[in-house]
Amino acid sequence: MFENKVKKKLKEGRTVIGTFIVCNAPDLVEIAGLAGFDFVIIDNEHGPMRSESTQHMIRAAEVRGITPIIRIPDRLESTILHTLDIGAHGIQVPQVNNAEAAKEIIERSKYEPIGKRGLAFPKSADYGMSGVSNFTDHSNEQTLIITHCENKICLDNLEEICKIPEIDVIFLGPYDMSQSMGVTGQVTHELVENAAKKVLEITKKYNKIAGVFAGNGETAKKRAEQGFKFISMGMDITFYSSKCVEEINKFNS
Repeated sequence: MFENKVKKKLKEGRTVIGTFIVCNAPDLVEIAGLAGFDFVIIDNEHGPMRSESTQHMIRAAEVRGITPIIRIPDRLESTILHTLDIGAHGIQVPQVNNAEAAKEIIERSKYEPIGKRGLAFPKSADYGMSGVSNFTDHSNEQTLIITHCENKICLDNLEEICKIPEIDVIFLGPYDMSQSMGVTGQVTHELVENAAKKVLEITKKYNKIAGVFAGNGETAKKRAEQGFKFISMGMDITFYSSKCVEEINKFNS
């Protein structure tokens, strides 16, 4: 059974840093682990990955001691069940805009007595070799649940969402938030910063972890200083593309 290193660090009050993996490439997951990230968010919302390739990427993360979190495309019961069964240490769920949606996620991701997740014996259950009660209790404790806050509707309902005890992290999506605020792409706009402050205030009030996306190390450091504890910095495609442009420009200069 897996031990969720990120959840442990967060409970200790530490800040964790990760990155998004959009490409279907287990090697990039390993590189992220070797580089020193605490976690990867394998992006099944925007990326091309399906079940088999996602499981390979989860295994790549475990090999390098980095926590594999899956951003799922929806909150359907079948999506949540399958993602956790193939070995995800946590799920990150977009567009969670009210308490009812958040409660659905908990019901579908946790075993009895907390939720109603379907019971089987795949990778996540050590193929049935750890004992049923041991596994279900352990999974309920170790699985990290992250919900997105990425629009005005969610901001208005955030206090009710944060009252749900099993939600671990509220993750601010600055790009989607900027779009919701009518300032698309302006992630440093005052309206987005005000949203960030509200996320920090409410999560602190309800003893939740505030998470956020940051495009680079400078922004990530700023967000950490503001009080965000779960920070996803950049993504594989932007790291690669920016480095390519940088080196081509050196060659052409």
